[in-house]
Amino acid sequence: MPKCDHCGAHVSERFARVFADEHGEIHACVSCSANAGIAEAARKRVRGA
Repeated sequence: MPKCDHCGAHVSERFARVFADEHGEIHACVSCSANAGIAEAARKRVRGA
């Protein structure tokens, strides 16, 4: 089962298909960011890394 690379929470396969980056990494999930801001939080975390 995939997990969020930021907080380690488990996410569904479907969530991973939608929100993973081109390398398959998930930088934000519902456990560590607001639902409406998952894509934005992921982009900010990638840029800040």
